Amino acid sequence: MSDARQLLGIKGGSETKNIWKLRLQLMKPITWIPLIWGVVCGAAASGNYQWELNNILASLACMLMSGPLLTGYTQTINDYFDREIDAINEPNRPIPSGAISIPQVKFQIWFLLLLGLGVAYGLDLWAGHSTPTLFLLALGGSLVSYIYSAPPLKLKQNGWLGNYALGASYIALPWWAGQALFGNLTWITALLTLAYSLAGLGIAVINDFKSVEGDKELGLDSLPVVFGIKKASWISAGMIDIFQILMVIVLVLIGQHLASVILVLLIIPQVTFQDIWLLRDPLEFDVKYQASAQPFLILGMLVTALAIGHSSLITVL
Repeated sequence: MSDARQLLGIKGGSETKNIWKLRLQLMKPITWIPLIWGVVCGAAASGNYQWELNNILASLACMLMSGPLLTGYTQTINDYFDREIDAINEPNRPIPSGAISIPQVKFQIWFLLLLGLGVAYGLDLWAGHSTPTLFLLALGGSLVSYIYSAPPLKLKQNGWLGNYALGASYIALPWWAGQALFGNLTWITALLTLAYSLAGLGIAVINDFKSVEGDKELGLDSLPVVFGIKKASWISAGMIDIFQILMVIVLVLIGQHLASVILVLLIIPQVTFQDIWLLRDPLEFDVKYQASAQPFLILGMLVTALAIGHSSLITVL
């Protein structure tokens, strides 16, 4: 079990000397899932996706770009700039433990970034874009990832800005990529997904609970540091619930009533698991909470995306 946690990049995994396992651990495969799912939601929201071989291969390439490559880049560069914090919170991580050298980490960062941007540009060519939309999205997302982790801006020093940047990167960016690949990315859809990303802010807060000790010592103002564990858990739950409920209202307004009912039914178990795990002890039960509640969140995203893809009002706007 600890070997699996190590490969997935979850806290508490076993240590290893295998360079490829170390590289995979830096990329945190567990974090790829919402990005890959975001591409699915974007393709659904386009209203144009057809189950043809070319489309399937293009969507898989977009998932590769969003997940293993650019999310892998994001996680690796975050570990690089967080090596002092990890030396306090997770000293067995590859970099603070000395299991992988700094030059090897820098090579991995550049390799994943350049390959991800290359795949993005190739997808633009496949889609026949006159403006390289996928490439620009990938470039913009990579820049956000850099300033999230790197000084002097280091957005993660500010709990609100950092967590929103993370939430938008996990929800809005892959959604935009999937929708732009198979259809047209409209301003109204972009704004809706940015609003949905505020629910992602609540998810991002959960990742800060495990780093409270190191964040305090190094002066990072994460929400658990600023507000305390208990209040931060309520903020996390509130952001997740409130902005999904707002999406229910949007679905009603655009005439997608069945989708709005389904989304409500998916929010109910999330609230239940918040009471069971998140609000009682987020430090102890963060992994259990995410494993139990997040499937309903991502299913809700797909329901919303499908509704948007089939809404004539959204298409007109």
